[in-house]
Amino acid sequence: MMEWLQLLLPAWIMGTLLVFLTAPLGCLMLWRRMSFFADTMAHGTLLGVAVAGALSLPLWMGVTLLALLLVAVLWVLHDPRLPSDALLALCSATLLCSGLLFIQHLPSLRPELLSYLFGDLLTISWNDLPTFAAVILLALAVLYKSWQAQIRTAIDPDIAASEGIHNQWQRLIFMLLLALFTVLALRAVGSLLMGALLVIPALTARLLAHSPRQMVIWAFVMAQIGITVGLWSSAGLDISTGLSIVLTMAILFILIFTVQKIRTSIS
Repeated sequence: MMEWLQLLLPAWIMGTLLVFLTAPLGCLMLWRRMSFFADTMAHGTLLGVAVAGALSLPLWMGVTLLALLLVAVLWVLHDPRLPSDALLALCSATLLCSGLLFIQHLPSLRPELLSYLFGDLLTISWNDLPTFAAVILLALAVLYKSWQAQIRTAIDPDIAASEGIHNQWQRLIFMLLLALFTVLALRAVGSLLMGALLVIPALTARLLAHSPRQMVIWAFVMAQIGITVGLWSSAGLDISTGLSIVLTMAILFILIFTVQKIRTSIS
């Protein structure tokens, strides 16, 4: 039992720390109608991994540089004439194809791709936690300071602008926080499932909440249940932690949605 705790406890603490970012950022993504942004960022990190491997850099460094580059590109491409989802699709496809093309010429990277694509939270050690905790606390401080402005901008940018809120500045803060989340979440659920970690708890919370505050709280609860149950399930069933966590969150959403539909049809 103690061996299991030594393996699972640091992973669970890391997952819990990550949930403090998952809940508010996931809700902001839904309110801003930018759910595809996380997938774009996740696909882009594939190129970051390839570049880091080619230059013999740490993988996190390549992913960080690519995430910041993507934020800069989206900032430059922002144009009222171009729909945001179309721009995100363009960037996602371009970065994904570039990453795959790069990896085809780097066979030595392929064995590492499986853990990168699906994540492995169980590789987190006690030595990793202080760094992760410090970065997450810094991100939460930035998010807390800009929270009200972020909500106003997400709900109605025109009214927010009339109140003196700089919408573009708030958009940049939001994208940078998502870029940071991308780097942190790679260890938990991997590249392919990163968007699900943000969207599914927020989507489930939307079924239960009646205010923005309630939605963030419910998203936190749903994400925490997903992390806890998914982590223990992955250890017991010997499957990828990323797959287990996301499937747990998806099952929660299906159960809550089904129960609400049945109640509505009965009443």
